[in-house]
Amino acid sequence: MQMNLPERVTMIEVGPRDGLQNEHHFIDTEIKKAFIQKLADAGMKEMEITSFVSPKWVPQMQDAAEIVQSRPSGVRNIVLVPNRKGMEQALETSCKSVAVFVGVSNSFNKKNINRSTLESMAELQPMIAELKGKNFFVRACISTSFYCPYEGKVSEADVLGLCQEFADVGVDELSVADTIGMATPFESFSLFSKLKERLPDMMIAAHFHDTRRLAMANIYAALQAGIDRFDASAGGLGGCPFAPGATGNVATEDVVYMLERMGIETCIDLEKIVEAIDVIAPALSRKIETGYYQLAKNG
Repeated sequence: MQMNLPERVTMIEVGPRDGLQNEHHFIDTEIKKAFIQKLADAGMKEMEITSFVSPKWVPQMQDAAEIVQSRPSGVRNIVLVPNRKGMEQALETSCKSVAVFVGVSNSFNKKNINRSTLESMAELQPMIAELKGKNFFVRACISTSFYCPYEGKVSEADVLGLCQEFADVGVDELSVADTIGMATPFESFSLFSKLKERLPDMMIAAHFHDTRRLAMANIYAALQAGIDRFDASAGGLGGCPFAPGATGNVATEDVVYMLERMGIETCIDLEKIVEAIDVIAPALSRKIETGYYQLAKNG
């Protein structure tokens, strides 16, 4: 059987940012630092490590500047900057890689940041131009690329159009997200195939949540569409406070296990990912129940 699959895949670890941002309480900064370092020790070369957001609304990320200060070397350490204030805070540090985000769905965007998608893009475009002028790596995170919890099915044309806008303004990467975990493999293959055709030179990452246990099937479909970059979260941490019913991100360890068993190189050490999860697990508000981690701990 012939399969159009890549020989190697880049994993982007989002647990320290997307995962811990959704915890109910603030996790000690030293524990976060140890978690991030362990992930780097496991071979992670790209990570979302924190967010420059309002501590009033997201107290879990109030230590962003300290996290950036102690970031591991040899890693693309990405920080989320949701608006100009966040960007200005990032510029006060030594970080050189940022992520911006916008929802394809207007309803989701308004619930999330109190702006329409159009209003968000009007703010983000000059920010991105400024960041690129300062030689930053800029990642654009595209939320609700398949379904919205308020509007239902999202038009592929709208997703493609928004991704094109980001490409036109010069972002380095698109992270295209199934925010509420409703996409099917057919939908994943369709959208990512069209994105690869339309933007052949753009780095494109797929970001799946495992709400309905379809994330792994969607990753396989995205692989067949030519995607070789995937967001994942150690221990399956994460969720979205503005997406009712959405559960955590697909687990890094499960994705790496599947890919390596398929003969696709990741350069990630699974045993060390388990060690990283062991560092953060005692500080979490929930139990880690991902497949590979449970097997590793229970033999």
